[in-house]
Amino acid sequence: MPTSILDFAPIRAPEAANGTGTDSELGQLPGWNLADLYPGPEAPEFKSDLAATRSLAEQFENQWKGRLEQATGLTGDDGLGAAIEAYERLDELMGRIISYAGLAYFTDTSDPAKAKFYGDVQSAMTDTSAHLLFFALELNRIDDTVIEASLSRDDRAARYAPWLRDLRLDKPYQLDDRIEQLFHEKSMTGRAAWNRLFDETMAGLKFDIDGKELPLEATLSLMQDSDGAKRKKAGQALATTLKANLRTFTLITNTLAKDKEISDRWRGFEDIADSRHLANRVERPVVDALAQAVREACPRLSHRYYAMKARWLGLEKLEFWDRNAPLPETPRATIPWDDAKNTVLSAYHGFASEMADIAQRFFDHRWIDAPSRPGKMSGAFAHPTVPSVHPYVLLNYLGKPRDVMTLAHELGHGVHQVLAGAQGSLMASTPLTLAETASVFGEMLTFRALLERTTDRRERKAMLAQKVEDMINTVVRQVAFYEFERRVHTARREGELTSEQLGRLWLDVQSESLGSAVELSEGYETFWAYIPHFIHSPFYVYAYAFGDCLVNSLYAVYEKSPEGFQERYFDMLKAGGSKHHSELLAPFGLDASDPGFWNQGLSMIEGLIDELEAMDD
Repeated sequence: MPTSILDFAPIRAPEAANGTGTDSELGQLPGWNLADLYPGPEAPEFKSDLAATRSLAEQFENQWKGRLEQATGLTGDDGLGAAIEAYERLDELMGRIISYAGLAYFTDTSDPAKAKFYGDVQSAMTDTSAHLLFFALELNRIDDTVIEASLSRDDRAARYAPWLRDLRLDKPYQLDDRIEQLFHEKSMTGRAAWNRLFDETMAGLKFDIDGKELPLEATLSLMQDSDGAKRKKAGQALATTLKANLRTFTLITNTLAKDKEISDRWRGFEDIADSRHLANRVERPVVDALAQAVREACPRLSHRYYAMKARWLGLEKLEFWDRNAPLPETPRATIPWDDAKNTVLSAYHGFASEMADIAQRFFDHRWIDAPSRPGKMSGAFAHPTVPSVHPYVLLNYLGKPRDVMTLAHELGHGVHQVLAGAQGSLMASTPLTLAETASVFGEMLTFRALLERTTDRRERKAMLAQKVEDMINTVVRQVAFYEFERRVHTARREGELTSEQLGRLWLDVQSESLGSAVELSEGYETFWAYIPHFIHSPFYVYAYAFGDCLVNSLYAVYEKSPEGFQERYFDMLKAGGSKHHSELLAPFGLDASDPGFWNQGLSMIEGLIDELEAMDD
């Protein structure tokens, strides 16, 4: 099952802008400068590259199709290494084009001109990459011994040994060339079209709060407000608008689940999540062990914590809109952008000056788009684009403490992507399970730096509580999302699911993960509908839990033996996608296949809850 040349890292929610925004409380918020990719959609450079890709792809196909096995016996410009290098150059060029179009579109998905531009570029890249589809398929038909012999004689090919190793894992699920081409070309009118419908529908939703229409991001932010009445209004507004659009989201979910089932059946995947595990280069038993460990830990993590939080807030139970409410001890002041920037950079510098220097570039060169604007999709992401340029980070910065942690998280991704860029476009990208390593580590550095300088007991309690909630959201909640997806995709094989059935599945899983201290009252059954991961990247969500537990274990190693840790950590980030998780974790004495590994990571969360309980008045 060859990876599409158009694939790029899944995103939580994207956008792009060429301007900045000023807010009286937040200060000057940066906007993207996309000129590092292209000056504009009408720029000669963009039009020239777009036109060149088709002819270059056709030339590549004419030169190499049907000749790859012969090339394995040669070296130099006729050898396998030369063919892979040419393919990588095309991958880089096409990645640059589609990244620019995607980022430009995500500035405002409600803008018809930007939507058309993105759609036209997607269509052009799909047509062009059809000429390259043969490459991975033909390589995987060559016998392993022949490939190995080529790598031993051709240094240029040997450089790509990790990429070839990963590519050949797809071999058992590879279909006939013509079927692969059909799947590829119809993706534009199939999965990609439904993804776009979801994005544009979600971007256009408005949520009524006291007669004022707010976008999704601002409404979700209100559920973190200190005023319980505002949280309730936000929760009810979300439920009302989602319910009014539930038929659309139900149709999208049913269609994409069926589309995946068809693809999985044709390719021969046994389990509904096996295609994601393959893409993540992680074994199913490893993920199963993670999910089981998290489920078993729920009573002593989320169930226990939310019961404590209800007491702190003077409530018998938390309503679903209270789950992320700040504690009374939490500072209420809005955090200006410059303060957030300095906080994260200082924490990064405390670990490694090189890490802070790389992160500084994102601010200096406008690689960040921070304002929350109408039409801008909710959430945050770091898009690697291509190694010859640099990543871009998207935020919806509203000055909340969690926004500072989101900045630390996404800059961690950005640092990782910069360091891995030397691997080249075919090997820079990490599997999703490892892609969260640097981001969660960046969060942890920022949290620990802030905690160390906090002497007030009440402030410390609020900080610890917020960190515990973030970790529960990253680990417990994401594994619950994974379980919800499993139940949805399993049930969909028996027929279409109604909105009511989807709602029941959602409530069942959420109840199991959150515990009896959280009241899932009327309206919450619709909340599955706004989660973009279910649409864009089925079964992506467990990667967050994988990354968080992994980083908890890594950080424990760092605290115990800081000597030499930084060098090993940077080596891991620089490896990009060129090594398996077992190879990357070995220098730290960690093994994700060990059943005890996940409990080690979960114990850090439990330890923070223990500390909070000891502080309980």
